[in-house]
Amino acid sequence: MKTNVLYYGDNLDILRHHIPDNSIDLIYLDPPFNSQATYNVLFREESGAVSHAQIEAFEDTWHWGEATAQAYDEVIRGQHQQVARMLGSMVDGLGHNQVTAYLTMMAIRLIELHRVIKSKGSIYLHCDPSASHYLKTLLDSIFDPRNFLNEVIWKRSSAHSDRAQGAKHFGRVHDVLLVYAKSGRFEDRPWNQPYEKHGQEYIHSHYASIEPDTGRRYQLDNITGPGGAAKGNPSYEVMGVTRYWRYSRERMDKLIKAGLIVQPRPGAVPRYKRYLDEMEGTPLQDAWTDIPPINSQARERLGYPTQKPLALLERIIGTSSNPGGIVLDPFCGCGTAVHAAHKLGRQWIGIDITHLAIGLVRRRMQDAFPGLDIEVIGEPVDLTGAEELARKDKYQFQWWALDKLGAQPVAGKKKGSDKGIDGVVPFFAGNAPGKSAYARAIVSVKGGEHAGVAAVRDLKGVLAREKEPIGILLTLNPPTKDMVTEAAASGFYESDFWKKKYPRVQIITVLDLLKGKRPEMPWGGSPFAKAPTEKERAEQEAML
Repeated sequence: MKTNVLYYGDNLDILRHHIPDNSIDLIYLDPPFNSQATYNVLFREESGAVSHAQIEAFEDTWHWGEATAQAYDEVIRGQHQQVARMLGSMVDGLGHNQVTAYLTMMAIRLIELHRVIKSKGSIYLHCDPSASHYLKTLLDSIFDPRNFLNEVIWKRSSAHSDRAQGAKHFGRVHDVLLVYAKSGRFEDRPWNQPYEKHGQEYIHSHYASIEPDTGRRYQLDNITGPGGAAKGNPSYEVMGVTRYWRYSRERMDKLIKAGLIVQPRPGAVPRYKRYLDEMEGTPLQDAWTDIPPINSQARERLGYPTQKPLALLERIIGTSSNPGGIVLDPFCGCGTAVHAAHKLGRQWIGIDITHLAIGLVRRRMQDAFPGLDIEVIGEPVDLTGAEELARKDKYQFQWWALDKLGAQPVAGKKKGSDKGIDGVVPFFAGNAPGKSAYARAIVSVKGGEHAGVAAVRDLKGVLAREKEPIGILLTLNPPTKDMVTEAAASGFYESDFWKKKYPRVQIITVLDLLKGKRPEMPWGGSPFAKAPTEKERAEQEAML
């Protein structure tokens, strides 16, 4: 099994064909779900011929369609009858709607995830309260209720209120992490206890004493043995006081010589001098309020709507796996889990169904770890693969091609309403008076459809409308002679700043891209948000 790789494709297929039984130490998944929709929409009965909606980047709706019906039938008829009964009762009780479609597609994947986890491994399922109770029931039926470890509450946003919109409920500010072990042998399971720093109120109340010579805070702690002789605690005299003690006489003598056993006053029971700076903090509980969400100014922000803070994944992976262990994220999105895994010295596998996400993860990892070579299994590596992708899904082909070109997909646009702009490549145009320092190269992608001379003329029209200087027509098939002539007739964009001419309309084929050809245009750097390198992050943390 390969590790430190990304897989493009449906995670169900990839799990079945690429991930062996009992091979993964830790699974983290944050499956997308349209929790922002109102419940009357989520639970609305669906009927008729509804096409199955794959999970697209930034889109998280699930519907009953052919693929969902097939998955439901496979679970019901499968060997996991406890899961079948549970899922069947949910669908019977709730009906055919987005919620039960989501639960069906999760059930068949959770069965596979249970298969691939090692016996000493564990799983964290990240969700929100709109679905957590249903998912926990499914997890109980798959992993066994006795292997449930925690329901962790993560405060994902600050206090807010929807009162102005007429809401009459408490502010919804938390996510849920459902944590399960593969087996009940908890003594074998990796667990690196995380700690929270003591708050100032706690420090002043529990470590009120300060050594005059060193300035170190300390408290005097009880050293008597609870349970006395019944618990096997030894009895002897210390500083004129006889009690049952926590320590053997030999250990007690060493602590006295080290100055760590203190008698507050003559005749008082001796106590242990416990220094604050030697304490790791308070063992972390199941309500996490100390990791803030990613704000709009955060350096790690990449523009992915559901991006989770790196600190959150570092905590999960650092706690429930050991260095060298294998971490799997089957819905890797923008790659926070694989980033944290690599940073912490774990092996990793990331899976996503969109080239938009896969391209984002690859850039993020290469930004954070310069020189890292990322293999993507399942993406086209030759013209035949590109042609197959274009036949299967023209939008995935479009995102793959834009990623190869280094162009940014047009954000916030619905399919079919892009106004002729599939992507953009910003570049530095200079500081001409009254003009922006940056301009854009407009990219139009033509996959399976015939790209004739009309495609060149359309692109010229977009350039005129948008008042941009360069257009790139990215085609799957070689251009015709008329297309080349029409593009050449567009003339050149002459940059006063760069002192150079660039063809105004350029045609680049997929084969050109695979051979390393790039557009002729001024330098502009990456159009994507750049993740800080881990070296930069470490230096910043050290300064703080």
